[in-house]
Amino acid sequence: MTPAQVLPTRRRELDALVDLVGAPAQGASALVVVRAPAGGGLTTFLRDFLDECGDGGRVQAATVERIIGLPWERTQPGAALGALRPLRDPGRTGFSPLSAAEDMLAVVPVGDTGWDLVVVLEDAHHADTSSVESLVSLARRPGAARVLVVLGWCDENVAVTARGDGTAYALGDGLLHDVVLAAADHVVRLAPLAFEDVAPLAERRGLNLPALQVDRLLSHCGGRVRNVVEMLETVAPSDWEAPQLVLPAPPTAARAIRAAVASLGDDARHLVQAVAVLELGDRQAHGVEVSQAAQIASVGAATLAVREAASGGLLRQLDELGCRVRLEDPIARRAVLDAVEPGDRAALHLRAAAVVPDPAVGLRHTWFADPRPDAALATRLEAEATRKAADGAWAAAADLLLVASRASADRDLSGARLVAAVDALVGAGDVPRAARFLAEVETLRETPQRNAALGYLAVVRGRPAEAEHKLRRAWDLVNARRDPATAAVVAQRHVLHALSRCRALDVVEWADRAVAVAPGTPAAVEAAAIRGLGVAAGGDMTTAVAEYGSLLGQLPEGLVAQRVVMASGWLHLAADDPDTALEELESAAASDHGGGSLRISLWARAWLARSQFVTGDWSAALATASAGADLARRSGTQLLVPLMEWTRTQVHALRGDWVAAENSARAGESGARGYEVMRVPAALGRAALSEARADYAGVVRALSPLTEPWARGWIDAPGFWPWPDVHANALVLVGRAEDADAFLRLHEDRAEATAHDSASARLAYARGRWHGSRGDLDAARACFERALALLAPLPLAYDRARVHFAFGQTLRRAGRRAEADAVLATAREAYLALGAATYVARCDRELAAGGVHVVRQHREHDELTTQEEVVASLVASGRTNKEVAAELFLSAKTVQYHLTRIYAKLGVRSRSELAALRSQPAPQ
Repeated sequence: MTPAQVLPTRRRELDALVDLVGAPAQGASALVVVRAPAGGGLTTFLRDFLDECGDGGRVQAATVERIIGLPWERTQPGAALGALRPLRDPGRTGFSPLSAAEDMLAVVPVGDTGWDLVVVLEDAHHADTSSVESLVSLARRPGAARVLVVLGWCDENVAVTARGDGTAYALGDGLLHDVVLAAADHVVRLAPLAFEDVAPLAERRGLNLPALQVDRLLSHCGGRVRNVVEMLETVAPSDWEAPQLVLPAPPTAARAIRAAVASLGDDARHLVQAVAVLELGDRQAHGVEVSQAAQIASVGAATLAVREAASGGLLRQLDELGCRVRLEDPIARRAVLDAVEPGDRAALHLRAAAVVPDPAVGLRHTWFADPRPDAALATRLEAEATRKAADGAWAAAADLLLVASRASADRDLSGARLVAAVDALVGAGDVPRAARFLAEVETLRETPQRNAALGYLAVVRGRPAEAEHKLRRAWDLVNARRDPATAAVVAQRHVLHALSRCRALDVVEWADRAVAVAPGTPAAVEAAAIRGLGVAAGGDMTTAVAEYGSLLGQLPEGLVAQRVVMASGWLHLAADDPDTALEELESAAASDHGGGSLRISLWARAWLARSQFVTGDWSAALATASAGADLARRSGTQLLVPLMEWTRTQVHALRGDWVAAENSARAGESGARGYEVMRVPAALGRAALSEARADYAGVVRALSPLTEPWARGWIDAPGFWPWPDVHANALVLVGRAEDADAFLRLHEDRAEATAHDSASARLAYARGRWHGSRGDLDAARACFERALALLAPLPLAYDRARVHFAFGQTLRRAGRRAEADAVLATAREAYLALGAATYVARCDRELAAGGVHVVRQHREHDELTTQEEVVASLVASGRTNKEVAAELFLSAKTVQYHLTRIYAKLGVRSRSELAALRSQPAPQ
């Protein structure tokens, strides 16, 4: 394969392996094991590596040997090694691993550089044991020759190769596998394919798959190369657009699975078939009860059957007692089901319908047993879906409604149920699946429900104009007196739209409408859950907190309460109670695992990450935001991607990981031109990165849009979006003191009116900067001390560090170097505890510039003062005078004054000469 054809994920892994083995030491040998699941691209990867070895490659090698392990030769000692040129001796008799290794070492010529011998064994799991042992010994025995042995090993227990007679080859000896891994110098595990890998594979076959189908394909195939390639070649191009497309099992995997099933005894085979049927019937199940499967399969000795099927790699036990099992992956389920005769499969579904305790799952099995229009069954399915929706189990409701739509003989009823199913899918957070039905829903007759569902989908996809049009039209069409339940749903969708637009008054207005027309309905409950956020953003946080306490007391624990808990957690974060926020948001974030709403869980994860950030648990914040961003993308919930990336950007920037920070900032900005709840965090992420770089002009550019009329109200409400102090601070540092003063007055008044402590503290810190820039140290000191007093009872470690840093800079500029030294040391300790390497370095520069308690073991230029040394270092790194001034909280004229003296002292005439001088090594 040419370099251009190597998939991006594999290219990175290949580069890493080449870097790992590219330069051997004299007399050193190495053993590398490359692992991948069956069909994971192991053979192709090893052959790409072979192309890098020898002449023209990046891995220098005098001799390169490729051998293959063949399953039918496993019982022949030395069969794989017989293909090696150094050992091709027809007259040889007898075989031992040690003697084979010694024979190879004896005939390998020793060169001056590179590897003397590279041996790559493909499919080592199929090779005879003696050959594998010999190669391991070869890489482990000392000698003058430099030998690299690379073993490709399939790391699964499932049979992966089908014989012609329908039986299967098993994989190699598990004990040998463990010994080889223990002996290896390096173990490389090939990752599943990523999104970026599928596009080139599809394009080579003339396909242009939508992003939603790429995600679905990757999920179905487990990211395995062979499965993906075979699916692209098996499914007809036109079928990819079909919303009800059932992805088949790829042919190679299907043959292997059928062979593995055929090799089982009757009980184990029937049990596997029953598990496949139960998994199909219950999409939300986390495994299948063995007792249910055994009852459906009429198996008595279930434990023995499970053990046999697990040994064959078909079932995975999910608990120590073996009470719950599942098939390995969706492909295994599809292959097993396809191999069951239709009549037998129908009988299994009917038995399942009688056995499973959940009526919803039982109804699905009834439909699958005889998938034809059945008006009575469709009515029962819809009724059960309504019950599930009332409990907040939107994913289960969606599955029932989709089946109900297909079971409906009446076209209008079928369409109405499909619309309800799409609405439930969005509620569950399964946007890709909902979007697959978009074209079909748009062809249906216009109704309030249809427009509300389309508007709802537009909201979570981050398309405000489309959502506005559809939701307005839905409200125009609905008759609240005749159909209050639908009116409440439409009003609740308006609440979500207003929330995403950050319009507090609209949130309250539409929530009140939803509750008024249909109190107690799921739509009214969710509208009430969001209403408090609008009340708080409107300025009455105390009332909002009390309302949430009352609302939580009225609702039983469960999935419906998830909405209220999430919103309450968000509010507590805004209300300076991050500890309560952490507890509530962790609870709401986990609810999607129990069949709740992934959409609500994503909101909870976004604000959980912020709660973790402000309380100083940055590793947890980064993990939460990273997982949330990935889940938001995969689920199609683009609305919340910028919110996740804001936290990621800020943590990366403060840690000094500039590449990752820039990537996160761009990811947050991509597509963030729609809803305000997308635009605001994207701006905050960019501002955080600019501030960490001491690019205060960049901060002003990023945040200036938030000062425009569209952003007034919720976006500058105290506590919700912590940006006004960042903007004011940047205005001061770029020399716009008058603008900073006017801006601060507006926000100080709002913070005081709402008695919001952290907002007041942040603004006091910015006001201290302002006073310091005017030379009024007493006023500045009072502001900084007030900020610290307000923050003292709050667990906001990062905010306290920011205040100390600004206070120390202000004291240093005022000539109070000893006092500045103590304050800056406090800031440094706080930043160090947080892991904010960027600001630890800035504190060090400030302390050096102050020159009070700096230990000078070596001064690179003794002629310079400590202040001049810091200025010289920053200018030599490429900073402009204005950037240096902002970094050190000096005026640009002062920086130029220092620079003139630096040039004179060091005998240089330009910034480039200064940079060249500073790059020279210090004298010893």
